[in-house]
Amino acid sequence: MHIKLNDLLRKMQEQLDTPKAVLDESLLIELVNRIRPSDTQDLEETHEKFQAFLQALLLTPDASSTLQHFVLRLINQYKQTSLYADTGILSLDGFWNQLFQRLGAHFLPLINDESQLQDLVRRVFPLRSDKYWLDNIEDTEWQQLFTLLNRGHGGQTQKRLIRSEIIKALTVLSYRVSGIGLYPEFISAYPELSEYDSPFLAQNREINEFIQLYKVADQQHDQISAIQPPDASQALVMIDQCHDVSSKIRRATKRTGVSISLTYLLSLLEQCLERIELLLNLIVAQDNVAYVSAGQLLVDVTAALYSERSVRSLLAENSELIALQVTENASKTGEHYVSTDKDGFWSMYKAAAGAGVLIAMMATLKTLASRLVLAPMMQAIINSMIYSFGFMLIHVLHFTVATKQPAMTAAALASTVQHRKGSKMAQIAELAALIINIIRTQFVAILGNISIAIPVAALIAFSWDAILHEPLMSHTKASHLLHDLNPFTSLAIPHAAIAGVFLFLSGLIAGYFDNMAVYRKVGPRLKAHLHLKKLLGQERLNIFANYIERNLGALAGNFLFGIMLGSTATLGYILGLPIDIRHIAFASANFIQGLMNINGSPEIGLIIVSFLGVLLIGLTNLFVSFTLTIIVALRARRVRFEQWKPLAKLVLTHFLTRPSDFFWPPKQPITVDDDSSSNTERNAKI
Repeated sequence: MHIKLNDLLRKMQEQLDTPKAVLDESLLIELVNRIRPSDTQDLEETHEKFQAFLQALLLTPDASSTLQHFVLRLINQYKQTSLYADTGILSLDGFWNQLFQRLGAHFLPLINDESQLQDLVRRVFPLRSDKYWLDNIEDTEWQQLFTLLNRGHGGQTQKRLIRSEIIKALTVLSYRVSGIGLYPEFISAYPELSEYDSPFLAQNREINEFIQLYKVADQQHDQISAIQPPDASQALVMIDQCHDVSSKIRRATKRTGVSISLTYLLSLLEQCLERIELLLNLIVAQDNVAYVSAGQLLVDVTAALYSERSVRSLLAENSELIALQVTENASKTGEHYVSTDKDGFWSMYKAAAGAGVLIAMMATLKTLASRLVLAPMMQAIINSMIYSFGFMLIHVLHFTVATKQPAMTAAALASTVQHRKGSKMAQIAELAALIINIIRTQFVAILGNISIAIPVAALIAFSWDAILHEPLMSHTKASHLLHDLNPFTSLAIPHAAIAGVFLFLSGLIAGYFDNMAVYRKVGPRLKAHLHLKKLLGQERLNIFANYIERNLGALAGNFLFGIMLGSTATLGYILGLPIDIRHIAFASANFIQGLMNINGSPEIGLIIVSFLGVLLIGLTNLFVSFTLTIIVALRARRVRFEQWKPLAKLVLTHFLTRPSDFFWPPKQPITVDDDSSSNTERNAKI
């Protein structure tokens, strides 16, 4: 590094010695190539190469001065304000415009403006993975680098030009923040902004005052000494107050709901506030803080240049708050799906048994609908309506479909992980107890669905034959249904996984509509509806409005879930793809009706294999929906849970020692113990 650096520095100095020469950025690109680790995510290699670079700067005469002057002059060859004020910050275009622009850029790439500083950064850090090794550089290392470069405080003229660009960026960002604070949706989310002096307007006043004082100081200083910047503490106080308002709005969304546009505004606001703090630190903070801020700005800009056109990053950044709201609503519902005592256990069984009766009737209606000779689209509509209105009726009657539970209980589990308290082992034990309660409740719900759906479906098939003197279905249809349950010769398990994905989506849809009902004030608006008031009267309208407000999510989720189930097979037929759905409750009804309508007595092997298929379909439904939901719920809460192994060990140990707790409610609340708790405590990490 030492010899190679000498060669680069000599070429840099030659260019610096040429008056009014346009500096060659390839020298800086070559320098970064030599510092860049071969594995950008290898911490050890990153630190070794960076420390070698620092040592080379320290040992080579005039190296730091040459590099500093070269970089400063090179930066000033470009327009800088946009880099400081825009790069890494969402556009004011709004979410949907940004989404379509980024989608369009994948088909028709945008043209880079070579006069902007962003273009230099793209050439110096051309790899998408550069953000990883830059982010791994520690604050102390940034301080060491910029301390070396700033020895002697040379290059004041060039630094003055850069600071003037930063001042322009501060002006832009400050006005942008004050504008966001005046958005009607923002004020609606936090009405106090209209009642008191808004911190978003106050920060603009303070930053403008700081900028005026800075310009006066800049005009009065000489060309050699550094500018003594004015005090920016009051501006930083107002920025902190803006952060507080943003945090309060985020907390308030749990009560008032949230929209995509409000989420976008909050993300934009927080990015602007963080960038203002960073730029102020570059100008007014002590050297060590300013140096760390310079390193952080480089990391932010480099990462942003490769994500500002990414659809995935836009969705990830702006879906978090909505995902949190959706899973928060689901977790509240999920708490009702977990029984801890005998009363709750039997209540769940009764609710599941009631759903079993309706499921057997829905399965029969779908079988009868298959007799109709219809166009594929009409067949899909008929099947979808059978599912949709059936699931909605199950909800209205307060019954329970077993497979609807995982999407809700997973969100409840993620909420428990987020709000964990106490020692690490106590947290794991609490989660293990919750999981055991979930498994037992899920077991009794499945038992309630199947134990009633099978006999009711059998009774319907027997009654149909006895009354109408014809089988409910033909031998061919019965054979087809039983074949679809065979886990070895059909696609029953992949189709069950598709149903699991739909169960997961229905949970998200339910949470989304619950959020929308609160945010859009659906209940109060229904109560004020003039035509409904005349039709129902105010008292009955109030009851109806309250019910819709509380249950809109569940009704919408069930309706759309039914459409997904009813239209998948038709979509597969139209596209020529082998896609369909298998749902345990309907599979159990099809199982018994298929056996009753097949010619002759069914073989014992056929019965066993078909019933095994029903069980595997159920397990796949539950596993897929639960796994997807808990992943989304944990990510929405920014929770990393790394204790799966000790948690699984506790649950397995409890199963081996007290297996009855998984199938029957214990007399006392479950407590999970582990003899190796001290070892687990030492190794577990949250």
